[in-house]
Amino acid sequence: MDLTTLTAREIRDKVAQGGVTARAVAEAHLARIQAEDGKIHAFLHVMQAEALAAADAVDAKRKAGARLGPLAGVPVAIKDNLCTKGVPTTCASKILEGWRPPYDATVVERLKAADAVLIGKTNLDEFAMGSSTENSAYGPTKNPHDLTRTPGGSSGGSAAAVAAGFAPLALGSDTGGSIRQPAALCGVVGMKPTYGAVSRYGLIAFASSLDQVGPFARNVEDAWELMKVISGPRDPRDQTSFEMGWKREDVKGLRIGLPKEYLGAGLDPACAAAVDRARKACEVLGMKAVEVSLPNTAQGIPTYYLVATVEAASNLARYDATHFGLRKGDAAHTRGAGFGAEVKRRIALGTFASSAGYTDAYYVKALKVRRLILQDFDAAFGACDLVLCPPVPAPAFKIGEKASDPVQMYLSDVFTVTANLAGIPGLALPCGKTASGLPLGVQLLGPAQRDARVLAVAQALEGAL
Repeated sequence: MDLTTLTAREIRDKVAQGGVTARAVAEAHLARIQAEDGKIHAFLHVMQAEALAAADAVDAKRKAGARLGPLAGVPVAIKDNLCTKGVPTTCASKILEGWRPPYDATVVERLKAADAVLIGKTNLDEFAMGSSTENSAYGPTKNPHDLTRTPGGSSGGSAAAVAAGFAPLALGSDTGGSIRQPAALCGVVGMKPTYGAVSRYGLIAFASSLDQVGPFARNVEDAWELMKVISGPRDPRDQTSFEMGWKREDVKGLRIGLPKEYLGAGLDPACAAAVDRARKACEVLGMKAVEVSLPNTAQGIPTYYLVATVEAASNLARYDATHFGLRKGDAAHTRGAGFGAEVKRRIALGTFASSAGYTDAYYVKALKVRRLILQDFDAAFGACDLVLCPPVPAPAFKIGEKASDPVQMYLSDVFTVTANLAGIPGLALPCGKTASGLPLGVQLLGPAQRDARVLAVAQALEGAL
């Protein structure tokens, strides 16, 4: 039996029943990482000793007859912008090279409490700024389906790790599509929860009003199980967090909205066909498709890149050669040596947009458009219960194809940034492949705090597809 092909739920059940040991599961996944990650580069740090110790602890609990957690023995990969106590956390940046946090992120604490086995820290675009995982200071991650193509970003390492069978589950962060876009390009499930549903404590900040931690999995049921673990009760260390309800909804009779602005010119025909396949499957399941409008969709990218960069410029000011991380003389030399080109670009954009004389013209105006985007979704959800749309404009692109054109790279997130601006949940679901074998996906967007509805429809759709 190849333990790396099992779902998270299968692993948990087999470990709980004594059919397999947690150590055997961990060893199988570590062996696969050692054999194959050299060509994919999903991981920045493999937690071999820690993973085996955690697996042994799970086996000891089972042997003692103690109650096991909901993810007992399940390997989980962690995006390297989530703090892990005593384990390197770099954000794929030279400026944090060698830093070992003295504490765990809340989601890491909850995984450990659930008896999950943390198997490694995954690659990302530096400080989560990118759409291809090419901006990592430690080299790009490659798409397991085609090593000449990107896995998407910024959580490309986590998406690739799940797609390659290195772990059945992974965590990523989504600031403008950084879970959903790589999930779609790698053919796995990826979810951005409602803003506040998962604590951000211990997530190294990019844009605080947009960032959200979420799951990757090979199927919706596993993503749902991981969501229930990492959401949990409200975290007093994150004042935006709240406790989410997870009651399953009946999907029959739901209205599925198809936004006309997402399905026009510029969408690859294969991606459009995937959405149409999903629409037909929804109708077979007893749902009704209706057309909706999200008129400010075209303003999503410019709005996002003003709001996000202003917040990034503020958040990254703490890397000043004084407190922690890289030190190269004074702050200016440290930041010059430690940050990569894309991070510097976004700091410059954010500093300009929030500087005296320009704040009203750019940042304040962007906040007003952000409100209009939220109102668009409010109006759409008056006419439908869920939105069905593409997560990406095209399948996975070649490594290097957009690296020299930041605007084209930014447009990779045209269908995902609006959910972050509105704070609503979104999920990317596999939906077939292109003729050349590249994954295709669809995206489901729901009203705020209706994450369970998004997951219920995704699970029904997954079965139908």
